[in-house]
Amino acid sequence: MDELFAGFKAANARENLGVYGIHVYQNGKPDRAARFRCDDRVHLFSGAKAFTAVAVGMAIDEGRLDFADRVVDFFGEHRASFADGCERMTVKDLLQMRTGHMSHGYDSDETLQEQHEDWADVFLRAPMREPDRENAFYYENTSSYMLGRIIEKVSGENLRNYLLPRLFMPLDIPNPQWHTCPRGHTLSGTGLYLKTSEFARLGVMLLNYGIYNNKRLVSERFVRAARMDAVPSALAEDPEARYGYGYQFWLNSVPNSFRAAGKYGQYCVVLYDYDTVVTVTAHKAWGYDILRSIWRDILPRL
Repeated sequence: MDELFAGFKAANARENLGVYGIHVYQNGKPDRAARFRCDDRVHLFSGAKAFTAVAVGMAIDEGRLDFADRVVDFFGEHRASFADGCERMTVKDLLQMRTGHMSHGYDSDETLQEQHEDWADVFLRAPMREPDRENAFYYENTSSYMLGRIIEKVSGENLRNYLLPRLFMPLDIPNPQWHTCPRGHTLSGTGLYLKTSEFARLGVMLLNYGIYNNKRLVSERFVRAARMDAVPSALAEDPEARYGYGYQFWLNSVPNSFRAAGKYGQYCVVLYDYDTVVTVTAHKAWGYDILRSIWRDILPRL
């Protein structure tokens, strides 16, 4: 095994990190990877949110929508059930998980999966708190789901199909599986299955400010905003989650970096000072030990 991964491999065994594979891209050097199980496509969980964010950036680049567009203006068919205050919510609020919700409007993602009513209606009737722009971060999968629904409204295609020619094909990700809600809309915030190396290609594009294989896929302006225009996330349980939340991306304790992140240890970490992307797929029940091992065991060896 590549010496780069020696410490990480030891940590994986010692700390029971449950890592499936790790991929390291560093500009100007060959890709490096280590596998701990077969290289199948795996569920990225909330790692899918990063792809949804890029779709929004592409739609903004195409003039189809804007950060300041009001969410309710895309869903006039649900006007009768709008919660008081939801007319304030914008596309940017969805990107930053700053919807003003006090609760999800349902018990869990699993409960929502069993409901056959329109999830957009469930979202728009959820209770709202009074405006509080500094402490409004409220993490919910349905914020990402609504971004996917808006992409569908402005493009006429579900999110997966919108991204096929614009992102997945340029990244050489053929026919990705992305689950839908009972009404056939892309889940957007979860449900996407990719290999570790496929997930990594999104990070490579972001590291290069929207360019992949010499082709611009999304504007540099959007990529910079996605990581720098962040809201406070200080109430998160783990210190590694308290550095802020951008446009569906988490900021890291390592300066000048951010990550796409999903449950059980799905990480695509973009590190600008190292000119590097580190991507991991895993099944770690809880915690941020995988990230801490990357900081401790990978970065000093680059």
